[in-house]
Amino acid sequence: MPLLSRRTFMAAAATGTAATSLAEPASKSPAPRSLAANARPISATEHEARLAKLQGLMQARGTAALLVESGSSLEYFTGVKWWRSERATAALIPARGTPVVVTPFFEEPSIRETLKVAGDVRPWKEDQSPFALLAAALKAQGAGALAVEPTTRFFIVDQVTRAGARHREVLSGAALVEACRSIKSPAELALLQTANDITIAALGRVHGEVRAGMTHQDVQSLVVAATEALGGEHEFSLVLMNEASAFPHGSLKPQSVHEGSVILIDTGCNVHGYQSDISRTWVHGSPTARQREVWTTVRRGQEIALEAAKPGVPAGAIDKAVRSYYERRGWSADYGLPGLSHRTGHGIGIDGHESPYLVRSDTTPLAAGMCFSDEPGIYIPGEFGVRLEDCWYVTADGPKLFTPLAKSLEEPI
Repeated sequence: MPLLSRRTFMAAAATGTAATSLAEPASKSPAPRSLAANARPISATEHEARLAKLQGLMQARGTAALLVESGSSLEYFTGVKWWRSERATAALIPARGTPVVVTPFFEEPSIRETLKVAGDVRPWKEDQSPFALLAAALKAQGAGALAVEPTTRFFIVDQVTRAGARHREVLSGAALVEACRSIKSPAELALLQTANDITIAALGRVHGEVRAGMTHQDVQSLVVAATEALGGEHEFSLVLMNEASAFPHGSLKPQSVHEGSVILIDTGCNVHGYQSDISRTWVHGSPTARQREVWTTVRRGQEIALEAAKPGVPAGAIDKAVRSYYERRGWSADYGLPGLSHRTGHGIGIDGHESPYLVRSDTTPLAAGMCFSDEPGIYIPGEFGVRLEDCWYVTADGPKLFTPLAKSLEEPI
């Protein structure tokens, strides 16, 4: 949905004093217990099974290896958690054998701390080339194409190719990665459930603490505090009020709560690498008939999305079903405004946004274990917007929600 990353935009939107005296609740609630206390990270055994599946797929397709740099896919397959910079940390995962991980010499101890599979760590010093190390590992694999994880930066692919893979076919590894990551295991579903439990509980606490005069930064501070108190690692918070609620991913204009304010909160947390993403919208005080009508329409849109979500159905069919309902009620067609200007939902797991996507052009058949958001908002520029969002996963019998849909405009949690 966004052109900028959520984390980047939220940081900009929250510039300034994030907390004032108004952020203190009118009455102190008891300290909540951590909902993440019993959550268990993905085991080394599961990481090994992921590698085995990936290698089986590569063998079947005649692919020599997958090149993947630091990021969510490297974490998914190897456990290595690292950030991206000009100094490359990357892995060559061969179709047969042990992954080769290259990293700066002075980072090697840190990399080994999170590596959960058998791996050949090959450090490089500041005047050496990590790309030559990767190219040498690739050469040892013999014939076959080099698949590249789709978010791997061009300069890494380019330099590896120049260093020794110039005459080898280089192709996208998106299908390989998605075949593994799109279907969540029971352990992944459990972590996603915990993350969603924390976020909905945090929203419930915040809903009772918002009062007139608070700014969007004040409310955001409440969300962060509630999330962390419940045991989640706060991932992002988007707090939109009044006309700004018609901007799906925010506005930098000052916003504050007053009688009749539309308050839209979109937030998520991280539990052992797995994310939640929940949105709730309500009105401070007495809603107008138009606010209630739009809220009720969006709530029904969520239900229609779930009713369309059957195993084997193309992901895009869910988006089409919601969009058809909205258009019959007079909202704009073809992702126009006023109406639903973004997709109905997105995959979710280690990344907040993952493939497949609930957009009408996505033909991926739904399969048990896939996880999505359900967020068919309606946005009216110059007035307000409403977004309700819950995450769910596909079972053999249909969709199963991680959190219940909003009860009503007055009781949105």
